Amino acid sequence: MRPLYPALFTLCMASLTSCAHAPPNPVGQNPARDVAAASATLQPVAPPVVPTIGAVELIANDDGPMWTGVTLSRSGRIFVNFPRWGDNVPFTVAELKNGKALAYPDADINRFDPSSPSQHLVSVQSVVIDAQDRLWALDTGSVRMRSVVPGGAKLVAVDLNTNGVVKSIVLPPDVALPTTYLNDVRFNLRQGNAGMAYITDSGDQGPNGVIVVDLGSGKSWRRLSGHASVRAQPGFVATVEGRPLVLRPSPGVTKPVTVGADGIAISSDGKTLFYRPMTGRHLYGVSTEALSDAKLGDDDVANTVVDYGDRGYASDGMESDSAGRLYLTDYENNAVHRLTFGPAGPADMTDQIIAQGPSLVWPDTLSLAPDGYLYFTADQLCRQKQYNEGADLRRRPYLLLRVRTDGRPVN
Repeated sequence: MRPLYPALFTLCMASLTSCAHAPPNPVGQNPARDVAAASATLQPVAPPVVPTIGAVELIANDDGPMWTGVTLSRSGRIFVNFPRWGDNVPFTVAELKNGKALAYPDADINRFDPSSPSQHLVSVQSVVIDAQDRLWALDTGSVRMRSVVPGGAKLVAVDLNTNGVVKSIVLPPDVALPTTYLNDVRFNLRQGNAGMAYITDSGDQGPNGVIVVDLGSGKSWRRLSGHASVRAQPGFVATVEGRPLVLRPSPGVTKPVTVGADGIAISSDGKTLFYRPMTGRHLYGVSTEALSDAKLGDDDVANTVVDYGDRGYASDGMESDSAGRLYLTDYENNAVHRLTFGPAGPADMTDQIIAQGPSLVWPDTLSLAPDGYLYFTADQLCRQKQYNEGADLRRRPYLLLRVRTDGRPVN
C-alpha cells in the first residue's frame, strides 16, 4: 500500500489505457499520473464510455485482500476492513498508518478462532465511527458468506483513546439468522439510554430486514423482516462494466443476484433511516422511532415506510450529512451521487453526480469525514469469480479515494 500527498486532482484520463502509458513520475508530484499508475490494470470486461466528473484524490492503494469499508475519526485516523470472503485475510480490521494496514485494535482479536467466535473477529463487513468517536466493527460471523457461526455475529466497540474493546454485543440466533448477512450499520445516540444501532441484513437467501440494537441493554430485534422494501427488486438485473450482473459460477450457468437491504444512512434529524437493496434501484425510508419501539407491531412499522422511487441507478454504500443530504454510490456507472431533498416531498429531489471515472470500479462504502471529504473504497466486487464463470478478474491494487464536499457528518 502506498499513500499520496493530499493534493486534489481531476481524473483526467479518457480511459485507463491511455493514462497507463504516461511517463514515469515520482509519487505525489503528479497526482493525475499517480492515480493512473494505481489504476492502470483496471481494464473493464466490456469497456463502457465512463465520463470523468469531480476532483477525486487517491489516498491509498492496497495489493492485499479486498477491502470494503472505511471510516475516519475526528482526528483523521483512517480505518478499513477486509471481510473473509475467500482472500487470505490475516486481519479483518485495520488502521492505515503511513500507508500501511495494521491489525486493529490488535492481532489477537483479529485471529479467527472457531472455538471462541464471540471473543474474536470472524469477518467484519463494515467499520463505523459514531458521534462519540468510538470505532464500531460490524462482525458478520460468517466466513465465505456461509451460515452465521453461533456467537460470531456481533457489534464490537473500540475506544480510540485506549485502543481497547469497551463493548461487545452478540446478536442472538433469532436476530442474526443462519441466512443473515450483516452488511452495514448506523448509530443514533439520541435514542434510548445509550443510543440505538441499525443494521441491514442483505443475505441473498432471505429474509432480509433491519436489525435494531439497543446499545444500553444489548437487546436486539428484527424489523421489516421479509418486507418488500428490504428484498431484492423482482426481475431487476444491474448493468455493470457494460454487461448484466448475474451470478455465473461456471460456464453456461447463470443465476440472478438477490442481495437485499445494503446501504444505510440516518437523516440529519435522526427521524428517518434510509436504505436500499443492492439489487434494485429504489430508495426507501422508515421511521427510527417505529424501528426502536420494541413493543410496536410489524405492520405499524411497515406503515411508516416511504418509497422515494426509482433513482435510475443501483447503489451499494450510502451516507448522509448534517444538511439533510444523502450520498449514494452508483456501481452501475462508476459514480457517487449527492441527493438533495426539496420541500415538496419524495418527488422533489435533486440528484447530482459528484464523482465519476474509469477507476471507480464498484464504489462500495462511503464515509464523510469531519473536514468535509467524502471517502470511499473502489473494490471491484463485480469482478469476483462468482460473477465470471469461476475466473477471478479483480486486478490489484484496490483503491481508497476521496472527494471534497461542503457537507459535515450527522452527529
